[in-house]
Amino acid sequence: MSSALPAFLSAFALVFLAELPDKTTISTLVLTTRYRKGAVWTGVAAAFAVHTTVAVAFGSALTLLPEQVVSVAAGIMFGIGAALLLRAGYSVTSDTGKDAMRSGPGTTSFLSGAGASFGLIFAAEWGDASQLVTAGMAARYGQPIAVGLGSFAAIAAVTALAIFVGGKLRDRIRPQLLQRAAGFLFAGFAVYAFGAAALA
Repeated sequence: MSSALPAFLSAFALVFLAELPDKTTISTLVLTTRYRKGAVWTGVAAAFAVHTTVAVAFGSALTLLPEQVVSVAAGIMFGIGAALLLRAGYSVTSDTGKDAMRSGPGTTSFLSGAGASFGLIFAAEWGDASQLVTAGMAARYGQPIAVGLGSFAAIAAVTALAIFVGGKLRDRIRPQLLQRAAGFLFAGFAVYAFGAAALA
């Protein structure tokens, strides 16, 4: 149980860093222009609850394998996450989706807004960096509940930030710089995991 808190804090920090500049933040900003804030947060949070559960279950299953195999699997997942983030961080930005929704919030029901938000994020986030790192950390720490709670807490925090701060977030924070930082951090974790596998 002693590693539960470090697992929670590590998962929170890494997923928060990965999600802050992610397409999820931009999607949430766009959704907020059309639907009620509470509906958007509920839909996005529900979608990520499903994704986090799947990632933790996959990572927990890896703990049944030999330690060397687990380290290699975790390294691969961190490596994929690093590649996704670095690719996004060094790509040319676009304003796709910025003007996708223009109708004001409050014109549709809560369930419609939550359903639309859930559907968009649920479809878009499979294989996302945060899901991969959650699976990798669940395998590495052997603390699925702590990792799952840390990951979900980070996603909920980023979603709330995107909703309440709104468009100002994109004006004050350069998403590409954060994506690059997160990508290099993930790459470091991948190297560490592969090193642990070599020494096992």
